[in-house]
Amino acid sequence: MIRKLRKTDLDEVAYIWLHTNKKAHDFIAETYWDEHFEMVEGMLGDAEIYVFEEQGQIKGFVGLDGEYIAGIFVREKEQSLGIGKQLLDFVKSLKGQLKLNVYQKNERAIQFYLREEFSIQSESLDSNTGEKELIMVWKR
Repeated sequence: MIRKLRKTDLDEVAYIWLHTNKKAHDFIAETYWDEHFEMVEGMLGDAEIYVFEEQGQIKGFVGLDGEYIAGIFVREKEQSLGIGKQLLDFVKSLKGQLKLNVYQKNERAIQFYLREEFSIQSESLDSNTGEKELIMVWKR
């Protein structure tokens, strides 16, 4: 089931954010994610977030800022089971257009978004990490 984030979900969602980022972005020092954890944890309560919950456990979530996807995060053991696609399809049903940034080295995520009809619009450099990012867009 996909539903809006509740305040009681914050610890679990923050945990998923931290561990998924460390795993997916092994080309960035783990300390980067640790250093940003408290800031992100504080922002989660005010963000537009939808969680995928099954049998009382949050298995993943998507964060939005208007039409911008701040990220889709799925627990490592739950990946490749269609949860990310369900979350993406859910936000596609809410918006006419979506945009996101993805690290160029995160090939698995790039392939996922290309398969889901996103197109690469441009490249940029993340000044915080020094890593190249692709800007990808989907339009209904």
